[in-house]
Amino acid sequence: MQLALSDIRQSIPQVDWKPLGIPALVLLIIAMLILPLPTFLLDILFTLNIMIGLIVIMIAIHTERPLDFSSFPAVLLFATMLRLSLNVASTRIVLVNGHEGTDAAGKVIEAFGNFVISGNYLVGFIIFGILMIINFIVVTKGAGRVSEVIARFTLDAMPGKQMAIDADLNSGVIDQDEAKKRRAEIAQESDFFGSMDGASKFVRGDAVAGLLILIINIIGGLIIGMTQYDMSFTEAGEIYVLLTIGDGLVAQIPSLVLSLATAIVVTRVTTSESMTDQTTSQLANPSALFITSGILTLLGIIPGMPSMVFIMLAALCAGIGYLVMRSGPVSDMSAEEEALVEREAQSKEEQEINWEDVSQVDLVSLEIGYGLIPLVNTETGGQLLTRVKGVRKKLSTELGFLVQPVRIRDNLDLDPNTYHLMVNGVVRGRGESHAGKELAINPGHVSTPLEGIATKEPAFGLDAYWIEPSQRDYARTLGYTVVDAPTAIATHLNSILYQAAPELLGHDEVQQLLDKTAERSPKLIENLVPNKLSLASVTRVLQNLLRDGVPIRDMRTILEVLNEEGAKIQDPDELTALVRPKLGRMIVQSLVDMTEEMPVMTLDPQLEQMLHNAVQQSHQTKTLTIDPELAESLFRSMRQESQKIEEQGKPAILVVSPAVRPWLANLARPRIPDLTVLSYTEIPEDQAVNVVATVTAQVGQQA
Repeated sequence: MQLALSDIRQSIPQVDWKPLGIPALVLLIIAMLILPLPTFLLDILFTLNIMIGLIVIMIAIHTERPLDFSSFPAVLLFATMLRLSLNVASTRIVLVNGHEGTDAAGKVIEAFGNFVISGNYLVGFIIFGILMIINFIVVTKGAGRVSEVIARFTLDAMPGKQMAIDADLNSGVIDQDEAKKRRAEIAQESDFFGSMDGASKFVRGDAVAGLLILIINIIGGLIIGMTQYDMSFTEAGEIYVLLTIGDGLVAQIPSLVLSLATAIVVTRVTTSESMTDQTTSQLANPSALFITSGILTLLGIIPGMPSMVFIMLAALCAGIGYLVMRSGPVSDMSAEEEALVEREAQSKEEQEINWEDVSQVDLVSLEIGYGLIPLVNTETGGQLLTRVKGVRKKLSTELGFLVQPVRIRDNLDLDPNTYHLMVNGVVRGRGESHAGKELAINPGHVSTPLEGIATKEPAFGLDAYWIEPSQRDYARTLGYTVVDAPTAIATHLNSILYQAAPELLGHDEVQQLLDKTAERSPKLIENLVPNKLSLASVTRVLQNLLRDGVPIRDMRTILEVLNEEGAKIQDPDELTALVRPKLGRMIVQSLVDMTEEMPVMTLDPQLEQMLHNAVQQSHQTKTLTIDPELAESLFRSMRQESQKIEEQGKPAILVVSPAVRPWLANLARPRIPDLTVLSYTEIPEDQAVNVVATVTAQVGQQA
């Protein structure tokens, strides 16, 4: 039977009543505005209103941050409307049934009225007026002003906070998820304080409405009592003034509590502590308590002063100060012994290190002298962070993988206008820049000098001048290329990162590439890693392509070749040689337009045969051995022919046999950086080729 009941209970759909709470509250407010309520229900609702006010102010006091109570503006609105609707419902009962006696509107209103008036209507009216003044002029007005100022300051500070988040993201201090979280917090903070600015107007209007309702109830009650129920002025005043003041007081106490809660929320300084923790830790100052105790004692011994009261409070203040002082760490040691123990503990901590003391080098970083800090400060118009972000985006698009963030930091050991570009903690480029000046670069055909600081363009080594911005137009008319300081640094960074592309691509980046490719072509990745090739082998192949200046955007073609050949060949260099022909069209189109003839250089046949034999022997000895004189003659001839072609505005391209290409490319890369070495198989069949030079050397030497 129990099993059957449990099954029936589980089969009944669970209803979520939470979404019905706010609509039910709105219907209750509307009902109180329209329908007459019995007195017992009115007592319950007035008590409920006081309870809501107390709950809200307790939450406001114990909330650590204003945003932790982000629903406060909406709660304030509904609490205000609930209280006003109670005023309308109670006014209806007071005016209709007030002639029946002081309990006509319920026990709560009668009790509050008797407590405040205490038999004197004038005193009761004055006390209620004082409460209204405190609420309206002091608490509500102050909270409204603070809300307005905070909302304005929060909106004004939003752009700076957003730029600070972008700066931390670009420098690698935070990741994308943390940046999104911080942006959401800033937007929520702005919305919250903007809502609080509007909600404070509800509180102010509620105070005004309470005063007007009080006056209307008294005047209306006196008129109704004397005209409709033939009461004397004294009788009508005794009943209706008591009911009106009781009604106003039972409504104004929650109003004052909510006004105070509003002031508490908007005057909070955002920390990780609640208001209670803040005040307890900051007011618990023994020195202040002892000084206050002394002043009270002096006041107590003045003739004519109530000495007993002042001395009692002075003793209480001194006692609290003593307890606060004793609540700290207790020690029986002398000051010298404590200092000795502290030094020994500090020395022990300095000797003991952990993994947190071992700092990891940044993959890419930019160190700047203090004179270049204005280029990074976005609040003063610095554009370096934007330029660096643009370089990352451009390189990621061109190379085919996401380039890691560039961490920017200042280095006081550098000269003020010097910067270092570092990859894996090693300086790969250094340069000089000047904040507030612009770099005029001589393309090579301008002979007129400029007034400025002569220098070399850091990326390409061209002659240049650092000039004032006022000389920009003049320099351009002479033929100079003028860029600002952030652009010059970003161009240098782009050149360094392009050369270091193989080092920027690690196992994590390759795994992300594979995961991204698997979303579009799952079967392509399914059997490749780790069944056919390891992740390290795939990484090595991609690094080889980047080292040769070949982007890895076409991952589908690369992985297809690795899938086909991976079961038979495991050597990454051999796999790279098989991948390159499949990417031949992309390689060639990065050098010349598809409609143009491609100018190429070739090796002297006898020289190429000699290199081919040397390569064949290297497969047995694992090293390539060439006579030094032959190598020197070969690279000298290659350099001369390359310069001739480049002077004509054409790319320097050397075409050799597939077996020779990897070895010759590796040897030529550090000696002739602008030379591209291709194999015959990498040139598409429909690509027009024009042999413009033949590289010769002293082929009489033996390889």
